[in-house]
Amino acid sequence: MILRAFTALVFLIALGGFPARAPAQDSPANFNALMTELWPDARAKGITRANFDLAFAGLTPDPRVLAATRRQPEYGKPVGAYVNSIVSAGQIATGKRKEIEWRDTFIAVEKKFAVERWVLLAIWGMETSYGALKDKWDMFRSLATLANARYRHPYFRNELLVAMQIMQDGHIPRDRMVSSWAGAMGQTQFMPTNFMDYAIDFDGDGRRDIWNNVRDVLGSTGNYLHKGNWKYGLPWGFEVLVPRDFDFRKSRASFSEWKSLGVKRADGGAFPASGGGILFFPSGASGPGFIVTPNYDVLKEYNNSDAYAISVGHLTDRLRGGSPIVTPWPQADPQLPRDQRILLLRKLAELGYPVKKFEGHIDFDIRDHIRSEQAKFGMVPDGHPTAALLANMGVKAL
Repeated sequence: MILRAFTALVFLIALGGFPARAPAQDSPANFNALMTELWPDARAKGITRANFDLAFAGLTPDPRVLAATRRQPEYGKPVGAYVNSIVSAGQIATGKRKEIEWRDTFIAVEKKFAVERWVLLAIWGMETSYGALKDKWDMFRSLATLANARYRHPYFRNELLVAMQIMQDGHIPRDRMVSSWAGAMGQTQFMPTNFMDYAIDFDGDGRRDIWNNVRDVLGSTGNYLHKGNWKYGLPWGFEVLVPRDFDFRKSRASFSEWKSLGVKRADGGAFPASGGGILFFPSGASGPGFIVTPNYDVLKEYNNSDAYAISVGHLTDRLRGGSPIVTPWPQADPQLPRDQRILLLRKLAELGYPVKKFEGHIDFDIRDHIRSEQAKFGMVPDGHPTAALLANMGVKAL
């Protein structure tokens, strides 16, 4: 994968393994031990002792950060409720005003990076309501707390070192290094490593400012998506309607094949002329179905959550004048909590399916394995993990 660990709202971060449950708060004594352990690596990366001490000055573990590791808003409510809360009339109206305000910049970004303005707007709106929401967490305290607790070790430890480099290089002073609870910063929420790799000085003033300079924000986000292989002109996906006798075991096909199978776009539009996509029911067959494209994968690199990616994709469509989702979302749509998703993954591996990661993410390969299990039990094989499936498979919740 080209994009690594870049997160939006940072409630689910794309890569790496983290423990099934959030770690307990570490003591200040252990926090001091982290500093002792970290200093040789910081020095090897060229961090001065003065800047190292400045980063850690007065810090203690933040219990709110560890509590935040347990909160996953993309899974804490039905998918439809989550999507509707993001793709609101206010978000759409504000986004359209921002497109007019920054049109020249959007044109320039599209020309340089071949990324449509609407997806840039959607991510910007999703992350910080177009810059209106400001980060409030001390970046070094948050990253050090997570590194100290060895949460997703060594990911946050490494991000902490990179954050020191950002400060030392003069991109932003220590007292302004604020972030999300997990260290994401700026108007489209770059992790420190991604700032170093993808942030650019798009307006040519000599600084890469993703905090206050909208031109740099949009240019950097366009650069990030471009390097993530975003395909200009290809939709992220679209809602579809399947025929009454549809075989839900079918999940992957070319666009022409989907058409021949009687699958239709819900908005009445045409399928793309070439390529293919994956059929996906985020709330099961009783809710909306989508055919998603490789651009959907790019959105999931931004945040490894289907609810997030659908929200950004749908907001993209609405900003460009698209219609609402046609099929009603189910009212009763409990999402499996992370510990149960992990149990499901382990059970699939036990049954011989090629499952190698047990972090709780349900990707499209896993959904195909789920289809196979659902078919065994006479369930609709829509690939959607449910408590009923776990019960049929003999998986008991912890």
